[in-house]
Amino acid sequence: MSESFSEKSMEIIKKIAVFAVAASAWTSAPAAESYLIADNQTGHILASSKKDEKLPVASLTKVATAVVALDWARVNNADLSTHADISAKALAAGGVNPVGLQPGDQVSLRDLIYSALLASDNIAATALAEYVGTRLPNSSNLDPVGNFVAHMNALARSLGMSRTLFLNPSGFDGMEEGATPYSTAADMARLTRYAYNVSGFPFYVAQADRQIQIFRNGVHMPFDLRNTNELVGRDGIDGVKTGRTRRAGDCLILSSDRSPESQRDGEKVFVTPRRIIVVLLRSPDRFGEGGALFQQGWKLYDAWAAQGRKTPKSQSL
Repeated sequence: MSESFSEKSMEIIKKIAVFAVAASAWTSAPAAESYLIADNQTGHILASSKKDEKLPVASLTKVATAVVALDWARVNNADLSTHADISAKALAAGGVNPVGLQPGDQVSLRDLIYSALLASDNIAATALAEYVGTRLPNSSNLDPVGNFVAHMNALARSLGMSRTLFLNPSGFDGMEEGATPYSTAADMARLTRYAYNVSGFPFYVAQADRQIQIFRNGVHMPFDLRNTNELVGRDGIDGVKTGRTRRAGDCLILSSDRSPESQRDGEKVFVTPRRIIVVLLRSPDRFGEGGALFQQGWKLYDAWAAQGRKTPKSQSL
């Protein structure tokens, strides 16, 4: 009896210690206008502030762009090595063009996805949308890019992203008159959870760098991409996307995983994947705050797991 009491007491002491460590992590609140930390597996919100506030999210939009393209490729068994033409219309879309794409260039769909996600290239995102948008169902007879964006918004609705509006495939918010694209930290987390179940997406965003090929005037030109997410590869962080415009400020989505947790119950073994997501919108120091939120997030995760991973609907995505 004393042994049973001792084991129970030790378990209580361990849980108290975990909560104490988690609480001590919150020495200062992030300065980001909006943020959220969530468990990827269940959608349980570990911490947040103004998670439902509508804000421009800049190039975080490209997560939806990549997902729509990858879903289309999977459903249609499309070859991502197929080349797309860079049109003058794509160049006129506005925003950054770090790869230096020119009208008449040809780039594989795969490399356009890499360019959009790693280098945050607006022209690559628009060219990708232009190519895929001509091949997606188009009951409203929209132009290819408009049709692609309609599918982005349809995806958002299907994921419960009720406070999100995409106006273009790049997230550029400097050209639309009378309207500004927007989303929320919670909606971006919903999108990220979905994206991590899309074949290929986790691999794309986990790359620190990548060489792509541009076919220009009959010549293959290599170009070395560098991931704009400076935290990839640190402390288990393996994604996801950066964003920055004048209206949106500095935005960031991060994701990190740990080895799955295994528990045996008789002959059955239960395996629990462990991954958390961090979203920051309008942060004055997105990488500094993002890294700190991950340290805090895993402590909060451990405390939540010690309590049995209870997931009230009111605290879930």
